[in-house]
Amino acid sequence: MSVRLAIFDCDGTLVDGQAAVCNAMDAAFAECGLPLPDKHQVRRIVGLSLPQAIRILLPDASDEQRGQIDAAYRSAFRTAREAGAMSEPLYDGIRELLDALRDAGWTLGVATGKAQRGLDHCLATHSLTGHFATLQTADYHPSKPHPSMIDQALADTLALAEDAVMIGDTIYDIQMALNAGVRAIGVDWGYHTPNELIAAGADAIATSPAHLLELLK
Repeated sequence: MSVRLAIFDCDGTLVDGQAAVCNAMDAAFAECGLPLPDKHQVRRIVGLSLPQAIRILLPDASDEQRGQIDAAYRSAFRTAREAGAMSEPLYDGIRELLDALRDAGWTLGVATGKAQRGLDHCLATHSLTGHFATLQTADYHPSKPHPSMIDQALADTLALAEDAVMIGDTIYDIQMALNAGVRAIGVDWGYHTPNELIAAGADAIATSPAHLLELLK
């Protein structure tokens, strides 16, 4: 029997993590004596691995300076998490969507630019850890849109590419899906616009978790 695999991005798809990302980036830039980054630009890079995101925000910075910002960001994120000040709320309808997909026989996974510790904390906070059979994070893979995360998710679950779908809110998710040869569905409640997702190659755009469930039937 074939395995139907639905792979979800995290920030901007399952949870609204923009406040946590923007706050940590502000803290990192401030600690390094830099002007605070534009929040719109920061939201645009949510989903990329941290080193890649920093390169986009600061293309002219030295490797040493980028390394300092990377370390400061991780420290700020960890401090907020340990203080219970992390805000990563689930989008309305996501829990019901995941329950319905699991009940319908789908195998679920996550492919995210988060670190493993951050993803584990996020899923545990929302009591969702047990929903997912495969978790792919920035600790072990090149940044999106490289297909490595999806390739490993397929291997973990023994799913074929033609039976898998990547679901995300950014062009990086869509491009990663195309690079891995799996179907791509965009969501319109995240950080890139539906027009951008379609232009990147998304097969469809979900306007709500309930609509996404219909697209996956």
